[in-house]
Amino acid sequence: MRAPVRILLEPPRDPWARPAGNPVAWVKNWVRSSPGTHIWLLIIGVTSLVIASASEGLGQFLIHRTSSNIHELNEHPLPSLLISGFWIENPGSFLLYVVMFELVHANVERWTGSWRWLLIVGGAHVAATLASQELVLLAIEGHQLPRSMTHVVDIGVSYGLAAAAGALTYRLRSPWRYGYLVGVLAFFAIPLTTGATFTDFGHAIALTMGYAAWPLTPAAEEEEEEEGAGAEADAEQAGQAEAHTREAGADAGEEEADTREEGGRGGR
Repeated sequence: MRAPVRILLEPPRDPWARPAGNPVAWVKNWVRSSPGTHIWLLIIGVTSLVIASASEGLGQFLIHRTSSNIHELNEHPLPSLLISGFWIENPGSFLLYVVMFELVHANVERWTGSWRWLLIVGGAHVAATLASQELVLLAIEGHQLPRSMTHVVDIGVSYGLAAAAGALTYRLRSPWRYGYLVGVLAFFAIPLTTGATFTDFGHAIALTMGYAAWPLTPAAEEEEEEEGAGAEADAEQAGQAEAHTREAGADAGEEEADTREEGGRGGR
């Protein structure tokens, strides 16, 4: 019983804590602790450079060819789902994505581990892409959108980013968690309720999947450990109380036996 209590009393490792050493060592440690985020960023940087240096015609061809729209999903389902997550339509926004990746993706990956982080953002990217394109298909079949929307540009990393933003909610402590939660919900809900597009619909799905990823976070494991330790402590207290009750009963029995013996001696 002592070991679990001791573990729970130890402060958890803070993934945001700056290690001892110079800034270069800190940067190296940061990158090594979130390899998936920075590999992803590196690939996006390369593809953005390709788009920026290509002619307008070639750039448009690459963007449409790497989109996960209805046409590409029908022709190349798996490659289009994978490749579309490594391109952004406007290379000029790359620096903004760098900031967002470092603030959101890197922290979630450091906290949950690379495989769980990949499962969260990868699953959200696939699910949000398929669901949003299904919405486009239904709108086309209902004559609410033109047939040309089967070739709509649908690339980018925003679905995975939305999922990571949702999962990051559980990393923050009160009262910051609630302020962050309201801000993220407002950021994605306002476009959804004011002339939503298929992309806004996809963001809502990805964000919901990020919130649903609670069981994959260390916070859920810590809560289970605390509940387990609490249950063990309660069981131990109950056992001690039962032992005290038995001991008290035994003492009462001994006293009663002594009383009977003394009474018997007095009768003789």
